[in-house]
Amino acid sequence: MILGLLFAFIAGSLVGLQNIFNSKVNERAGSWATTTLVLGMGFVASLMFGLLFEGKHLFILQNMKPWYWFSGIIGVGVVTCIVNGIRLLGPTYAISIVFTSQLGFALLWDSMGWLGLEKVPFTPKQLIGVLVIVSGILLFKIGGLRQNQVSKMT
Repeated sequence: MILGLLFAFIAGSLVGLQNIFNSKVNERAGSWATTTLVLGMGFVASLMFGLLFEGKHLFILQNMKPWYWFSGIIGVGVVTCIVNGIRLLGPTYAISIVFTSQLGFALLWDSMGWLGLEKVPFTPKQLIGVLVIVSGILLFKIGGLRQNQVSKMT
């Protein structure tokens, strides 16, 4: 479990770092060029690491459902939407919404058992957890609005 927590923590920090880099690339290149660059470099890096660590076994894909292949297309939507969300909302606000949306949909898919996931019973604690996060985002945004209004008055 500790290793899983560590991986999740590292992934979160890397996603945050990647989003900063992506937004800086987007300032100079635009969202489609950014998406192409990010996913293209990710492909090259994944291929190199895959060949290094798995060799020819990298290309053995047994019993894979056809719709799983669309994950890369979903990645295009993810990168494009995050880059534009950060541009329009700012990094912290955009990522907090992305995180909440991700958590909410993961909860939905888990509780419904969709996409081949093991069905996990939905509990009021899970709902409260998501609502607390949404409340935090609202407080963050409202606090930021008030601070901006005070700054403009002085």
